[in-house]
Amino acid sequence: MIIVGVDEAGRGPLVGAVVAGAVILPDHFDLPELTDSKKLSEKKREILYELITQQCQWAVGESSVQEIDEINILQATMLAMKRAVEALNIDYDQVLVDGNRCPDLHDCSAIIKGDLTQPAISAASIIAKVTRDRQMIELDKIYPAYGFAKHKGYGTKAHLQVLKEQGPIIGQHRLSFSPCQI
Repeated sequence: MIIVGVDEAGRGPLVGAVVAGAVILPDHFDLPELTDSKKLSEKKREILYELITQQCQWAVGESSVQEIDEINILQATMLAMKRAVEALNIDYDQVLVDGNRCPDLHDCSAIIKGDLTQPAISAASIIAKVTRDRQMIELDKIYPAYGFAKHKGYGTKAHLQVLKEQGPIIGQHRLSFSPCQI
């Protein structure tokens, strides 16, 4: 039975794409450290990311800042998840998604806190989080004043202060989010 685990990273931040990971674990794959990516240190996530990408089938899907602003963050998240599963380009038996709703995919089940109980979802959580964090680190190199490498685009006090002083970065900040509106 081919089960695809799916999770996202980046629903809450004020900047950047929302990223979804989709992972199929091989039979007898055992990484006891797998859990919700937010419960792991950055170093541990990087180690697990390398193991997952070397040993599993995986894919990433994204929705851009422009899509988020056009269709809203929930719909953009569902679209990113669908894109991640479709990028696997495989016939699957079931999709397990972290959360309370599924994207438009057949044989999909949503599991609240699934990233804590389903290893395939945990692995997808790690793929999504590491991918998005790396994007924020790259964005920080272009716009160092905003501190993206540190807060990963979330609305921290420091980020909100820079937004107030310098304004949003057009094409990077989610202008539909109230702290980014000019």
